[in-house]
Amino acid sequence: MRSFPSVIAARLVAPLFAVSVVAVTGTALAQQGASPNKTIWISGSSTVYPFSVAAIANTKGQIPKGVTFKARSVGTSAGFREFCSGKLSIAAASRPINSDELKRCAAAGVRFIELPVAFDAITVVVNPKNSFAKEISTAQLRTLWNRKAQGKIQRWNQVNPAWPNTPIKLCGPGTDSGTYDTFNKAINGSTTDSRQDYTASEDDNVLVNCVASQPGALGYFGYDYYQANRSQLRALAVQGTRGTVLPSVESVQSSRYLPLSRPLFFYVNDQALKSNTAIRSMVSGTLQRGVKIAQQAGVIPLQDSTYRLVTNKLYRNVLGSAFAGKLPIGLTVGQVLERSFDEHKRPQYR
Repeated sequence: MRSFPSVIAARLVAPLFAVSVVAVTGTALAQQGASPNKTIWISGSSTVYPFSVAAIANTKGQIPKGVTFKARSVGTSAGFREFCSGKLSIAAASRPINSDELKRCAAAGVRFIELPVAFDAITVVVNPKNSFAKEISTAQLRTLWNRKAQGKIQRWNQVNPAWPNTPIKLCGPGTDSGTYDTFNKAINGSTTDSRQDYTASEDDNVLVNCVASQPGALGYFGYDYYQANRSQLRALAVQGTRGTVLPSVESVQSSRYLPLSRPLFFYVNDQALKSNTAIRSMVSGTLQRGVKIAQQAGVIPLQDSTYRLVTNKLYRNVLGSAFAGKLPIGLTVGQVLERSFDEHKRPQYR
């Protein structure tokens, strides 16, 4: 992975400061996990779900007795709805928080820290019995997946004349998925510009089965689910802004798999972080073991040095989103990290 600009590192090399503990009363969130036999949920992105599960397993020894962390996969947008209502301490997200969600969080008095925890390659896959499709361009993906394709583009040769005149079965994320938002913004120019006549689910295991069970299928989802099911799927190289590139740890870290690479996040409620020792321990332990956790989960890890900078961001209590409610597409890894670590963006809470 390319190192990010030295000015960013310089901003974050100050000594770590312990987060102060403050008394919080009168909210359900403040009480979450504060007493024995409590369950604290990490909820949101299906792509981040394996990372969340691995993080829980790797930090279990640091968590006070009587407190249990559990992860669930409901989609990034569903996770943010719960998070911005004040009912969730940690949201797992495969895209940055958007402008509407920022407004909902602000209206509910929810302040948060945005922590990049890994990267992902949105992976376009076909059934292994497909002998003809080896690569696909972003233009061909647009032909296949844009709103105007609905009910019209239904055969392989309509995407590429060299491919056979046989039906194509599409499998993809539902509208609550951050993968849906990012893919459609990157390919079709808008998070909402997508055909709807396909097998849709926020559960990536459903999408894996959709492609694996049908020789004529094509789908897209997070790299970790492809990695876990390589024997049942075949990834297509994507012709994008940096050439025709297969998704891989190396191609994402070297910023070549564009525009379908993206950061993955934990969003942590600031009030819960300050009032709950278990949450602080779990989040800080996750960042300390970030590379190991990402590798176990099958996502693309940050560098060790980058996880230390994210830890510094956590302990310096840098609040708000660095993305101002916008969805970044086509940024290099270095550009994403530089933006995420720019603590001088104003207003501090967007």
